[in-house]
Amino acid sequence: MKRLSLYLVAFVCAVSPAVTAQNKTANSGSFSGVLVSSSCNSDEAFNESPECNKNVPGAKLSLYDDTTRVMYGLEPQESVTAHLGDTVTVRGTLDDDTIRVASIELMSIGLAVGQKAPAFSLRDQFGRLQTLDGLKGANGTVLLFFRSADW
Repeated sequence: MKRLSLYLVAFVCAVSPAVTAQNKTANSGSFSGVLVSSSCNSDEAFNESPECNKNVPGAKLSLYDDTTRVMYGLEPQESVTAHLGDTVTVRGTLDDDTIRVASIELMSIGLAVGQKAPAFSLRDQFGRLQTLDGLKGANGTVLLFFRSADW
């Protein structure tokens, strides 16, 4: 019985690192957020600390994803063409907490001045269907969406 236990322990020790290595496979995709200094932590970035937008000697550019409150390293740094404070979409491969950058582009948020909003319909907090046409006022409409996770 002791011999069987020893074989079982040896087997688990031998297989465990291989399974762990398989679970750490890189994920390709796109990641959006704000470029901040690597000298800043995710709490500071979430609170929009001015320190996160300062050039700090030895610090690198990092991507802060405010929807998940996660900081990602970006490599190679030479491929990051945007600047501190820019909102960007990074395409690449996630390896642990570092994105291997394939491309990076500036994100535009919202509509340009004078651009018409696309038609939409959605249910409000009372379950009633709302449409853009139904919300239009005589002097125009201002429509703001707030993520409840930030409250």
